[in-house]
Amino acid sequence: MRSRFWAVVLVLVVVGLASSCGRKELSEADISAAIDKWVEEFQPSALSKEEQAAELRWFSDAAKPYRGMKIKSCAEHIKTHSWEADVLAKAFAEITGIEVQHDIIGEGSVVERMQTQMATGTRIYDAYVNDADMVGTHMRKQTCVVLSDYMAGEGKNITNPRLDLDDFLNLEFGQDYDGKQLQIPDQQFPILYWFRYDLFTNPKLMADFKKLYKYDLGVPVTWAAYEDIAEFFTKHVKEIDGKPIWGHLDYGKAGASLGWRFSDAWLSLAGCGDKGLPNGLPVDEWGIRVEDGVPVGCTVERGGALDSPAAVYALTFYIDMIKKYAPSYAAGIQWSEVGPIPGNGEIAQTIYYCGTFSSYPNYTTPGSPVCDADGIPKWRLAPQPRGKYWEEGMKVGYQDAGAWTLPTNVEGKHRAAAWLWAQFCVSKTVCLKKFIVGHTPIRKSTVFHEYWTEERAKKLGGLLEFFRSPARKLFTDTGLNVPDYALLQEQWWHYISAAITGEKTPEEAMRELAAAEDKLLANLFLPKLSPKLSEPKTRDYWIQQPGAPKPEISGRGEAITISYDEMIKQWKETELR
Repeated sequence: MRSRFWAVVLVLVVVGLASSCGRKELSEADISAAIDKWVEEFQPSALSKEEQAAELRWFSDAAKPYRGMKIKSCAEHIKTHSWEADVLAKAFAEITGIEVQHDIIGEGSVVERMQTQMATGTRIYDAYVNDADMVGTHMRKQTCVVLSDYMAGEGKNITNPRLDLDDFLNLEFGQDYDGKQLQIPDQQFPILYWFRYDLFTNPKLMADFKKLYKYDLGVPVTWAAYEDIAEFFTKHVKEIDGKPIWGHLDYGKAGASLGWRFSDAWLSLAGCGDKGLPNGLPVDEWGIRVEDGVPVGCTVERGGALDSPAAVYALTFYIDMIKKYAPSYAAGIQWSEVGPIPGNGEIAQTIYYCGTFSSYPNYTTPGSPVCDADGIPKWRLAPQPRGKYWEEGMKVGYQDAGAWTLPTNVEGKHRAAAWLWAQFCVSKTVCLKKFIVGHTPIRKSTVFHEYWTEERAKKLGGLLEFFRSPARKLFTDTGLNVPDYALLQEQWWHYISAAITGEKTPEEAMRELAAAEDKLLANLFLPKLSPKLSEPKTRDYWIQQPGAPKPEISGRGEAITISYDEMIKQWKETELR
């Protein structure tokens, strides 16, 4: 037994020495060369080269206790995160000696693995770039590190002195009700209205539209105007340069991304919830009534609005538009497929365009179907039009904010190394370059940088102007009111898809969805601000109360448009620095 014991010890020692010998030690010369190399690579930057070098030197020094470690993180499949995996992980390893495996996987897989880690305590990843939509879940389940506390305590010495939280565009997306930071934005993009500016300013098309509809062709402010424009291009124009042109594009394939299509503020655009930012109080855009931070119901009978007339209107409008004015394939595609399509030139407008779609080649390639010979877009971006129940003072639209999240079961050195990696990805050294690559900015110093000359800004089709304008504060994430994002959001697409196929009417789909959500809320028992369903009352009682749920409005509402150039002028006059 004794000889066997010493044999095992010898094997472990040999393995340990082999592992140690295989690990490359960073010399001062290696670090200096790496910093010089990456300063040049990360051009342009919001920092001077000297400031960049100093920031990268800080990362190298702070990482000394963690050199030789390997950590794992994951993020959804968009260009920004692929660049982090391909470029930033390599730079971080060369500068700090910490190796990062940054897995790029589907958004659903990110949520599933995080849910598994939270439920089992198994460390799958050291950090997640997880939507700030889950901030209400993290707050109530207490499953992520409260970064405000960490930065002031255990992580103080490894918190970048140049992090500059005030420089973030929408830091509030990752905060709890008390303003504590649970997540740090890594990338963000709005869902906007996209249209062919060249077609909308074509004198003949403008005259034809005015003759038919008795008002000016322009950016639709209301759903009624959007519908008229969709009809105009699909039924009257029909072709541009001998090729079919469609007045609408969306996606309707059954699956998780169909759920996001609706939970990402579609009901808010319709006017389903209440006034108040960021998400409507006491009823938010998911139709959830919240009292003192406690969700009390989704059905109208409990004061919610998920099956209200406004919610049924939202689903009905979506189905009508995709059936009447979108290409026949639209109902069979999903989020990951819809992005490049407007860039092919066959779409006149779409009410659903993620800012990250602009990173696809056709949107900026000279001579593409939607760009001129110099690469200047023929398309533009504007806020999404709003439905007939929408009122001034409500949330306008949705912004996705992929945010760094540190699970509470990642501790000690792994937590420290993960925090350094997260900060590296959001550092001023790299953020301007990351925006140029992926079009998903997170910092004011990025969008207001002198790099953005008028000519360069033009190539973004209005995206830069959006982030500089007050509109960015009116486009918010899902927010704190949703107590278990993954569980509740999973229900949406099942009922929505049944309405798309005609298996259920829009009213049946929303009533059943609301009832299903109430049932789930009733069975949630969370450590903090857990849901507690209110006693039901009649629909008539709640419909007659002020605010949401709102009584039915007949008709389709007023058709209103605005000149794109006038809108941009207003934005520039009210820039929010």
